[in-house]
Amino acid sequence: MKTSVRTIRLDREPGEQLDTLTRRTGRTRSQIVREALRRRLAAAQLDDLRRRVMPFAGAAGCLTDEDAFQNTS
Repeated sequence: MKTSVRTIRLDREPGEQLDTLTRRTGRTRSQIVREALRRRLAAAQLDDLRRRVMPFAGAAGCLTDEDAFQNTS
């Protein structure tokens, strides 16, 4: 896996919480931040997909995620 160095600045409280989490879990700051970023990017991708599909889903009578899952099962 190719990596690149990025620098982020954190306010004191989230920085302290991150340090506490690293000690509690035995994971590095980088591991925790990478995982959090992957999750946030995946959530943003899902939100974008929902926005693009919503007009088509509404036209098909799917108003909620549950409707969509029922129609695809």
